[in-house]
Amino acid sequence: MDLTNLIESRRRNKTAEFPISEKELCDRYEKVTTPMVNDVLREMELLYQTFPTNILPLREEMKVAGIAFTIKGSKNLSLENEMVERAKMLEAIHENSVVVWDTCEDDESAQWGEIMTMASIRQGCRGAIVDGGVRDTNKVLEQNFPVFCKYRTSNGMLGRFRLIGYQMPVVMGKVHVYPGDVVMADIDGALAIPREIAYEVLLAAEQIRDNEVEIKKMVSGGMTPTQVVENGGYF
Repeated sequence: MDLTNLIESRRRNKTAEFPISEKELCDRYEKVTTPMVNDVLREMELLYQTFPTNILPLREEMKVAGIAFTIKGSKNLSLENEMVERAKMLEAIHENSVVVWDTCEDDESAQWGEIMTMASIRQGCRGAIVDGGVRDTNKVLEQNFPVFCKYRTSNGMLGRFRLIGYQMPVVMGKVHVYPGDVVMADIDGALAIPREIAYEVLLAAEQIRDNEVEIKKMVSGGMTPTQVVENGGYF
């Protein structure tokens, strides 16, 4: 059995450099919206880059973009060395990252909470997208740290759930996310942009944002929908 091509495809180029700093890239992504980015990805024939639709912000105004720091875990009753592994994971989080936590569709535990938020902020993390739960919700909210999750619960992970690993390929719904990809989330959900096209996608999304200013002027100026379309607009 020759798995060379499959192995290579899973590696992908996650060290691709951007012509701007990662911080500037992330800051600019936070000035566009997920629908704008989604439309660009559709034009590139990437139709399945959105995370599950039940992953929502703790507050509607939350918005974040950053470099994916991936974590994977699953339901597990074992306790040995769990805290040691969590500490190593938190210390590996890098500046301008967004945590992307694949829980293997857990429906019981909180993978995120107050202390984890504090530790991540110290590392320069910009936010977290968790396909699972959050607890200490009021204390997380007090830190103004964008968190997107499926549910809230008082259940901690210990004795219910544990880490499998981090900075490895993960799956969020139908989306394969690799360390170093760009992820963003806002009130309309979360999505991933492959690193190798992230700058190109950003430029196109910014163009959509600027074009929509003109389209809104057409609509507010009294044009009919047909006239708007005839003048290059869309709905």
